[in-house]
Amino acid sequence: MEIKKFELGNFALKSGAVIPNAYIAYKTFGNPDHPAIIYPTWYSGLISDNEWLIGNDMALSPKTYFIIVPALFGNGQSKSPSNSPEFRPFPDVTFYDNVAAQYRLVTEGLGVKHAKCVLGWSMGAGQTYQWITQYPDFVDLAVPFCGSAKTSLHNQVFLEGVKSAALAAKGASSAGSCRGETTPASLYRGWTAAERENGLKALGRVYAGWGFSQAFYRERLYETALGYKDLEDFMVKFWEGWATSKDPENMLTMLHTWQAGDCSDQEPYNKDFGLAMRSIKAKTLVLPCKTDLYFPPDDSENEVLNMSAGVGKCIPFPSIWGHWAGGPGQSKDDVKWLDDKLKAFLANASW
Repeated sequence: MEIKKFELGNFALKSGAVIPNAYIAYKTFGNPDHPAIIYPTWYSGLISDNEWLIGNDMALSPKTYFIIVPALFGNGQSKSPSNSPEFRPFPDVTFYDNVAAQYRLVTEGLGVKHAKCVLGWSMGAGQTYQWITQYPDFVDLAVPFCGSAKTSLHNQVFLEGVKSAALAAKGASSAGSCRGETTPASLYRGWTAAERENGLKALGRVYAGWGFSQAFYRERLYETALGYKDLEDFMVKFWEGWATSKDPENMLTMLHTWQAGDCSDQEPYNKDFGLAMRSIKAKTLVLPCKTDLYFPPDDSENEVLNMSAGVGKCIPFPSIWGHWAGGPGQSKDDVKWLDDKLKAFLANASW
């Protein structure tokens, strides 16, 4: 199945802003008559970057399920700054907006009336929490892995470093957490080729200290597991290579979505986080990584503690791969661990 677009028309955001001629990109796997699983993308990720967890012998099997992979606004496949040059500056988009668009895709575009499961890694986990609070009766099971229901203050600080590194390349600075650059929208300008390259390289190097754990670097897994010759080779080819393959405005659009993440910031919760968590009806398997530097298990355990009794369970990945334990498939042991957990949960709704 090829990547398709679901047209949204002039899409009104929660903020009141409108994205003209909006659409979300998506890809499906399996038979539409099978139980549906919704599997959103992550920060910077393309739809293809989710496919490592899908396979006939895996928990997410197209032989058993109808798997829907919708792309985030800003990822370059859905409506994004990079494919909307006439529309600047791009408005702030939230998880609420993304999931509202995905709900229209799933129900209107694909005819799904109820889903078996929603799951995702990182920002995909944020969308998972958004789904089960925004549409609490629509899905039976949820698996947020290496992500959160509300972006923590520490995580916001990390993202300020990423944002500021990129913006500095064009002489701009951050206007603060969950805000864009200090330059007024009326004076917005794009990026020169040099600013783009330098800003994205800086973004990648800031990110490098957070994506993997201290133990990952101490044990030099970038050499033994990933095959880079030394630390600088890893920094240049892995981190700078990843970052410079992206569009800076896309990255900043998705960064805002992440930084502002809070599934309680909607009716009827009105930022009452405990109420949002208690309102979750889907049985929820929360899988942090014990060495994740910005989605630590303590935060995940607190999310589960705020859920109603018996609804949630937190089980950390026993891994030193940090945030990357949850994706995108480079740690084979972690892939097996996750797939085994998913198989048991999808089959029996048990931990």
